[in-house]
Amino acid sequence: MSGRYGRRADKQRIAEWMRTHNADVFDDSYLAPSYNVAPQSLQPVVRSDSETGQGELTIKRWGLIPFWAKDSKIAYSTINAKAETITASPAYREAIKRRRCLVPAYLFWEWKKLDAKTKQPHAIALEDDSLFAFAGLWDTWKDKATGQAIHTYTVITTDPNELISGLSIHDRMPVILHRRDYERWLGPAEPSQLPIDLLRPFPAEGMKAWKVGPAVGNVRNNNPELLIPTE
Repeated sequence: MSGRYGRRADKQRIAEWMRTHNADVFDDSYLAPSYNVAPQSLQPVVRSDSETGQGELTIKRWGLIPFWAKDSKIAYSTINAKAETITASPAYREAIKRRRCLVPAYLFWEWKKLDAKTKQPHAIALEDDSLFAFAGLWDTWKDKATGQAIHTYTVITTDPNELISGLSIHDRMPVILHRRDYERWLGPAEPSQLPIDLLRPFPAEGMKAWKVGPAVGNVRNNNPELLIPTE
């Protein structure tokens, strides 16, 4: 997976789809549609409320900083976590036990290399254009210099399905969870019963991909025109 995705849902749609209960506590600017989400930006993430067990909407920064990290630089290499090594990796092995989350999205972006200087961007979404959720992990790190608590997340990736591999775009894809599995992914689980079986490719027949213009390559471009198909 590349380091970009898009979300065209506002906080009301996120709250309805993810069955969260506290969307109104956030300023609309954090939850407005964002068509070109980039690493290190603040984004909505759904986790399980530790007291009620309900889905809780939170705002976190993309690029996970483990609680034990000496500094925040690790966040540049932790925007994605490999499903195959997630239970053994020092960065994620504690988070997978009790800090799982849902990352709301509408699509993700990938670039296919055409030649040494040219890459063709593609938008990849569900066939029915619905909002969905990536499987994610979150953590909280405290900056010793300032005392500030920084809340971060990562998106889990897996092997590509037939759509992604057939386009020869990438050898990874984000884990897209079926809606029926949201509760299980967020819920508590014994160490021997972690829901890692959910970390598999989404069925290719339920997805679609289309070519788009080069404007998406600049993170400052953030508008629905990025979705317009191009030949």
